[in-house]
Amino acid sequence: MTYSFHKISVNDINTLMPIENACHSHPWNEKTFTSCIGGRYFGDALTVDNKLVGFYIGEHVVGEATLMDICVSPDQQGNSYGKALLKHFFEQAKELNNKVIWLEVRAKNISAQMMYINSGFVETGRRTGYYPSANGFGYEDAIVMKKTF
Repeated sequence: MTYSFHKISVNDINTLMPIENACHSHPWNEKTFTSCIGGRYFGDALTVDNKLVGFYIGEHVVGEATLMDICVSPDQQGNSYGKALLKHFFEQAKELNNKVIWLEVRAKNISAQMMYINSGFVETGRRTGYYPSANGFGYEDAIVMKKTF
């Protein structure tokens, strides 16, 4: 398999939005996505054998990075592409001189939590009722996680 990463630009939004929409019950809209490109934001898309499989968006401010969004196309999940994206995010965060990484993950997203724990993240807190629930009734907690380099 041939993996390749490329920096996300506004020209990629139309090809990334279907993955964003398929991965989240409350996905970013195009305006939000566009606002998270350039400046203090960084992100890459992953292509495997010339097929787009996923992407991540990070933010960096004063030595700390936040993983804002990470998505793998549902038909490509379970192939370790999330781990590959996360590893690449770490590399980029280090290049930008970040020492700490933060993220928030839905309390019910156990597979993502396990990936983060296995990558060195620890839970530091919880945001009660942070995310709208997937079914539209009520809210779901966010687990705040941190990794230090």
